[in-house]
Amino acid sequence: MEQDRRFGPGIRAPRRRRGRRAVAAALGLAACVVPGVPPPPPASTTTTGGPVTPGDPGPSDVAFTISSASGVHPISPRIYGTNGVPPAGVRPGLVRLGGNRWTAYNWENNASNAGSDWCYQNDGYLSSSSSPGAAVTPTLTQAASLGATALVTVPIVDHVAADKDGGCDVRSTPNYLSVRFKQNKATKPTAPSATPDPADGYVYEDEYAAWLRANRGGADVVFSLDNEPDLWSSTHPEVHPTPVGYAELASRTIDYAKAVKRGWPGATVTGPVSYGFNGFESLQNAPDAGGKGSFLDWYLDQMKAADVANGGRLLDQLDLHWYPEARGGGVRITGPEATPAVAAARVQAPRSLWDPAYVEDSWITTDYGYGPIRLLPRTRDRISTHYPGTGIAVTEWNYGGGTDISGAVASADVLGVFGREGVSMAAMWPLNGDERFTYAAFRAFRNYDGAGHGFGDTAVDAQTSDAATASVYASYDAADPNRVVLVAVNKSTSAKTAGIRLGLPQQYGRADVWTVTAGGGPQPVAAPGVTAVASNAFSYAMPPMSVSVLVPRA
Repeated sequence: MEQDRRFGPGIRAPRRRRGRRAVAAALGLAACVVPGVPPPPPASTTTTGGPVTPGDPGPSDVAFTISSASGVHPISPRIYGTNGVPPAGVRPGLVRLGGNRWTAYNWENNASNAGSDWCYQNDGYLSSSSSPGAAVTPTLTQAASLGATALVTVPIVDHVAADKDGGCDVRSTPNYLSVRFKQNKATKPTAPSATPDPADGYVYEDEYAAWLRANRGGADVVFSLDNEPDLWSSTHPEVHPTPVGYAELASRTIDYAKAVKRGWPGATVTGPVSYGFNGFESLQNAPDAGGKGSFLDWYLDQMKAADVANGGRLLDQLDLHWYPEARGGGVRITGPEATPAVAAARVQAPRSLWDPAYVEDSWITTDYGYGPIRLLPRTRDRISTHYPGTGIAVTEWNYGGGTDISGAVASADVLGVFGREGVSMAAMWPLNGDERFTYAAFRAFRNYDGAGHGFGDTAVDAQTSDAATASVYASYDAADPNRVVLVAVNKSTSAKTAGIRLGLPQQYGRADVWTVTAGGGPQPVAAPGVTAVASNAFSYAMPPMSVSVLVPRA
């Protein structure tokens, strides 16, 4: 489980222990079959002119106002990502191969080191095969079959595992770095080869990128530069025993981004894959942090300068991890607990992604004095100031409560916020093993009817009158703007009536409904539809603590 990351100067981070079972979930080696997606039924009749002026939906607990006059932008399918291939029917838009296991991964023979997760041993856990890239190939194949992007981790440390001999701590071997590891290099002195040389003592990451380009099997691939470098000295002291510094990480990012783009010109590269808030601010109290200010600001400045020197963009997306520190009744929300206090804090916590009026209960808001965290707007502001044009990736996140409806409510809210706020890609980490309600939130957006229909690819403005009680997200399909899909999230433990006004160019007289509720299981369940009570106006009774998908019809 993710641990509290409240650290003063000089205090080392506790390790995040990802057991073998959790790592297996991230490998994406289990089969996942998704049914073909039929075309959706006709959504509406088209009207001419501007948006219909909606009528009065009547008395309600919360008002939802939808308007195509503003907030229109594409939604990246990559925000619906998972670490590893999820259960059938989830339809991920991105599958990430990441986590601690990939920091010392040797793509030439698939050896890796478990780090602090398992005894610091080298082994064949990722793949017993010695064929190049065999640990990656199954997920590339599955991603291609799902129409998803594969996010592949590239090690940027100086050494990767050479063998799969086990034996627990490699550091017990004299001169272990030269005996049980190979030197990891960004760029090969000669042109990358189609077949790596296993006897040369080196592993080259530009050659890895070139190999992936040639062997991706039709998969769309993007690259992240390692995993949580701010914690290397805790998670992987066998290859990086001292804390990483600002200058070191910037230099490694530049060198390995160049290497990836040498092996695969035009590839998308993400970094720094920071573990969390203290990493964003000080690179986990980095030894050279003094006088440099916030790490992310400084890092973005270095990447911008490197682009100028390089003559082209090196880093495409700012890659962050976000495990909320919010607490309910003194308990952090990221675990499986679902007491009333934890559940209440969990369903409010997504507001820290955006809401200038919300202050969570966490060390971030107290120790840093941030008040509202506003993670995504704050990150956009950083990018605008220091490295314009960079996307935002959240490649690990989890709000806990995977076996409770509060987990579905929070996760659906997060997915909606990612789409509304223009996040480029994201991937949920299965933190607590059983994530049935987390995956239910994904199905609400990606496969609400079990037949492959989901939220649209274009966002429109959707406002709620009471963000603490309920959220709403609205979309349409670029290929068929008449097809509109809403997702409504009730955070209250009691039923709430939503008065919905649709300021859209089409006239809608009814809406089909699917719901995720405490008793409904991991797949949204078809519910009675609703009929307009006035022109493009609906009154909808949201079940207690629920996620509802509404699809308006003519």
